[in-house]
Amino acid sequence: MDAGNFKHFSRAVLIVLALAASAFACQAACRTTSIESARYVICSFNAHDGIELFLRGENGAPLGQFERVRDTLQKRGRTLLFAMNAGMYHEDRSPVGLYVEGGRELKRLSTADGPGNFSMKPNGVFYLTEKSAGVLETKAFARRKLKPKFATQSGPMLVIDGKLHPRFLADSTSRNRRNGVGVKGSEVIFALADDPVTFHQFARVFRDVLKTPNALYLDGSICRLYAPELNRNDFGFPLGPIVAVSAPAGQQR
Repeated sequence: MDAGNFKHFSRAVLIVLALAASAFACQAACRTTSIESARYVICSFNAHDGIELFLRGENGAPLGQFERVRDTLQKRGRTLLFAMNAGMYHEDRSPVGLYVEGGRELKRLSTADGPGNFSMKPNGVFYLTEKSAGVLETKAFARRKLKPKFATQSGPMLVIDGKLHPRFLADSTSRNRRNGVGVKGSEVIFALADDPVTFHQFARVFRDVLKTPNALYLDGSICRLYAPELNRNDFGFPLGPIVAVSAPAGQQR
């Protein structure tokens, strides 16, 4: 092979490797682990890995289940790689707080007081723009005047600028299965506790193990997960907002 052909061959190899790396970068990176004797599933993605939020189908009815999200994505030529419930909702499955999907604000930011975990101030917002992802306390999010492509509000915040939520007690006896999300740079990290844990325990996983400076609680006992590489497709009552990661069909492992 002469120098010219070798140069073209090398460039072709690099392109193939880059495409392969890009395809695998979009794959669900979920693992199981044990932290302080509790079982967790940790799933990490890049902010550009096809992360979206889903609420309703074309007919206006809540999707509610991972299979319906999967079917919606298949119509777009994409394969569902990961999904998780993504924020609190009312009985009709409508979001309690801010919800933005595809750049459309379907529910306004809520600063109201009230009962329950959502109103354990400060609460916060998980959001995705065209260039980045983040978790911000609600007032900080409002001050930034962001125009996200996707956003879901939930509560309470787990970690705020490196500190645990001030109302979490180290000696609490309130335990539950829990799931949440944190962002570290361009890395979006979802965690689900399969064993009952306190808020204090769960928040310390994000702060001390996952090292996310900000993290948001998504929900408790109803937390569910879709992760094919772990043979997980949790089923139950219909959900409200769902966060999902997908890739073009044919790029999955």
